[in-house]
Amino acid sequence: MTTLAEPRARRGAPLLYSDPRHLEASQLLVEEAYLFDTQQYDEWLTMLCSDIRYLMPVQVTTAKNTNVEPSRRMDHFDEDFFSLAKRIERFNTEHAYTEDPPSRLRHYVSNVRTFETDHSDELRVESYVLMFRSRGDVRPPEWISAGRVDVFRRVDGRLKLAHREITADESVLRTQNLAVFL
Repeated sequence: MTTLAEPRARRGAPLLYSDPRHLEASQLLVEEAYLFDTQQYDEWLTMLCSDIRYLMPVQVTTAKNTNVEPSRRMDHFDEDFFSLAKRIERFNTEHAYTEDPPSRLRHYVSNVRTFETDHSDELRVESYVLMFRSRGDVRPPEWISAGRVDVFRRVDGRLKLAHREITADESVLRTQNLAVFL
């Protein structure tokens, strides 16, 4: 089993939308959005490879003509299977304050492009996600718009998520917390 430090490079042009591999990957993304929206997180865990890396780097905005670079990379989160499972486990306790009351969620997935990689059992899938979140009746609703680069790996005949890197479209996220999944 290979651990991915970075998402696999795409090879060639995107697969045709009629390609069975593209259709399978697209369907997985739609099913995943449904699991997020209905908060079936234990079921979502079954869609992940045991060596998953799930991260969301902080976006840094700098001027075009500057030599200033961040001294080190920061992430909103950088998780593996264990940390994702623990986060989900906590949702089922009375200590999940970030989700009490539970969020009302809608995940919209679009612009899905699927690519082959140098590994025959893996696909690189690029997509956009827009998440709407509402909590109670006091705070205004929140939106998060992002691009995602995923690597799906075939395990026992089924595609599973091996790597996800989420790139938010805003440098400053206007959300109370990131207890939800993108």
